Parts: sequence; C-alpha cells; structure tokens
Amino acid sequence: MQTFFVQIKCKLGKTYEVASALADRDIASEIYSIAGDFDILAKFHVDADVDIGHFVAERVQNIPEIADTRTLITFKAF
Repeated sequence: MQTFFVQIKCKLGKTYEVASALADRDIASEIYSIAGDFDILAKFHVDADVDIGHFVAERVQNIPEIADTRTLITFKAF
C-alpha cells in the first residue's frame, strides 16, 4: 500500500465543486480545505503496484476546476 497527499489549487470560486467531485469519485480517503497557496489537501491510498503519477493525472487532475496540483509522497508513518 502506498500513501500520498495531493495539494490542489482550484480555479477561483470552485473549491467546493472540486471537493465534491473528489468525494463523488470515492478515490480519496480524506479531503481537507486548507489555507495557503493551495485550496485542498487530499489523502490517497493505492496498491503498491499502482503508478502514482498516472493515478493523479488520470483520476485527479482531470477534474476541470483544478488549476494546479502538488503531489507529496510519504515514506513512513510514525
């Protein structure tokens, strides 16, 4: 199992639409509204054989209201 986070920058006024789209896709284990350079922080778990780059490109970044993303790959939980 691989765990990673994606910071998501939304087009202006579209944060709730993006959060709803992520929730509807049932792909994120947790979705948070955040302050700072990005609008949403989403946590994902995928099987070890899943390519994270393809997953993000094909399942997350294709939501039309997303302007930018930053993926944070985790190594170990303490």
